[in-house]
Amino acid sequence: MVSRLPESEPEEAPAADSGGQNPKRRRRLRVRKLPISVLPTLLTLGNVLCGFMAVFFASRPADTDLPFDWTPLTFAAIMIFLGMLFDGFDGRVARLTHSTSAFGQQLDSMADMVSFGVAPAFIAIQLVEAGVPYISESADHIFGRATLIIAMIYVACAALRLARYTVEASEKNNPDPSVFSGLPSPGAAGTVATLALLHQHVLHGNSTVPADSWIIEAARFGMVGVMLLTALAMVSRLPYTHFMNRYLRDRARIGTVALYVIVGLLLLIIPQWTLAIAFVAYALSAPLRWVWRRLPVKAKAN
Repeated sequence: MVSRLPESEPEEAPAADSGGQNPKRRRRLRVRKLPISVLPTLLTLGNVLCGFMAVFFASRPADTDLPFDWTPLTFAAIMIFLGMLFDGFDGRVARLTHSTSAFGQQLDSMADMVSFGVAPAFIAIQLVEAGVPYISESADHIFGRATLIIAMIYVACAALRLARYTVEASEKNNPDPSVFSGLPSPGAAGTVATLALLHQHVLHGNSTVPADSWIIEAARFGMVGVMLLTALAMVSRLPYTHFMNRYLRDRARIGTVALYVIVGLLLLIIPQWTLAIAFVAYALSAPLRWVWRRLPVKAKAN
């Protein structure tokens, strides 16, 4: 998650220090700066609108006629990824144009709450077809109740994660910019969205897997478990790698570049499986590293 960190706005020089600059010229310079300042805000608004569209598509019936014969949940997951692109660019554009502000930081957090908090939880509920527990008799069962409660936990943890990140970013308490404290909300949302995308690909793109197959049923239960685990990872203090800051800004080793090429080729061949494996591996990376470091030394040697 990339937010526009607050910076103090540059103070305007008093008229006495302007060196006799023409007032019309100063006004013209201010007018030219306005579109540059608005661009990061438009990108952030693009993020929140992608979150809204993800909820909109996920709420459509499964048999809705959509382009490419894609399902509504497929389009909803794609909206999550598109929101990630907007979220990745808004902060960088703000810093490049020297237009970072506290307003942009708060707007970014609210946009992330919609796209990476509410939308993924709603997609997961629609995927497992949880129904309306406590009210509808046909859907009032343990699984439906658990799904609704875990979705609420996910949304609450996303809100806590974003609030904590905003406070710590404002106070500049993160000593290492290459590490996230806890699973970033885009990573959690990407994990849920990629699994939903893979589920729809297997269910509707592979006729050999019937809708009532145990694989589909296992995926429904697995999605609820993944949603809970990613929610807890967001509010944890486990260190997650910031790939953009660590691997994409400076020079990389030849092995790292080769890995990028391999992943890019796999995205062209099997995009659904590649995205799902990549996001799940990222979500599991910090917990597995935590367990590995706490193993006895003799066990590590063996």
